[in-house]
Amino acid sequence: MGRRRWQLFSSLPLAGVLLLGTITPAKALVPYVYLPQTKELEGAGLGIAQAAARLLRLGQAEDAARLAELTVRLLPNDPRGWVLLAEAQLRSNQADKALVALARAKRLDPSNPGIWFAEGSLALRNGKPADAIGLLRKGLQLDSRNAGAHFDLGNAHLLLNRPGEALAAFEKASGLRKDFWEAVNNQGLVLYESGRRKDAIERWRKVLAIKSDVAETSLAMAAALFQSGPQNRAEAVKLAENALAEDPNYVLDAYQKEQLWGAQLRAATKQLLALPELRPAVERATANASGSSGGNDE
Repeated sequence: MGRRRWQLFSSLPLAGVLLLGTITPAKALVPYVYLPQTKELEGAGLGIAQAAARLLRLGQAEDAARLAELTVRLLPNDPRGWVLLAEAQLRSNQADKALVALARAKRLDPSNPGIWFAEGSLALRNGKPADAIGLLRKGLQLDSRNAGAHFDLGNAHLLLNRPGEALAAFEKASGLRKDFWEAVNNQGLVLYESGRRKDAIERWRKVLAIKSDVAETSLAMAAALFQSGPQNRAEAVKLAENALAEDPNYVLDAYQKEQLWGAQLRAATKQLLALPELRPAVERATANASGSSGGNDE
């Protein structure tokens, strides 16, 4: 590097060399580094995003978040990467980071309803139902047929003790997606607390026709049937046994409350679970309950 090129002139007479004067040094050799073109970077970023999305579908949220972080480095101005990163961070319990990613996505694409829905869902998770309603409504102005957003809106109203608005939102959600059993289940929760026990039971039967092993619905309907009279006791006991075997956490009043059960339904469930014939099932559930919402059916 930087050597004089003496050997180029070794065959010339000395006089000839002198006539050439002082030999200038050769330029230093610069290693050639390949710099990817913009389109190649975009292609790499999108490929990594696809891999992150696959990991997310497989439940590997932390790995997905790491890949999504690489995606936004390669494609910092693509809002899709930031939304993907936010979803991966949400699923891996990095809510604060997800909020930052969503804010960046919204700056890049404020007319994307999915970003507003995601922010609303995050606000709901963080115990801010009033904020969630504002964000979800903004998203629904852009996409009024998003069933999941209507469901989240219903839950926000339920947390704010607005049963009428909650029921309307849940009915809208199930109307948009016929197999949306979670929305139908929550209609039952609202109806029961409103004194409409028969209507609640009808909704819960509909849920179990869609998905037969929903612990929350089975236990809620069991409590409602038990309250309806002794002729329903055998069915109520069977449903309760199945529910507690499916998800032991529902033996806990605090867990029921976490799942937005009202005071009347929790009281009825407590009476049901005190039946002598349910004692073995209740004892097993109590021993196995973790109190975690990880087993939530919704």
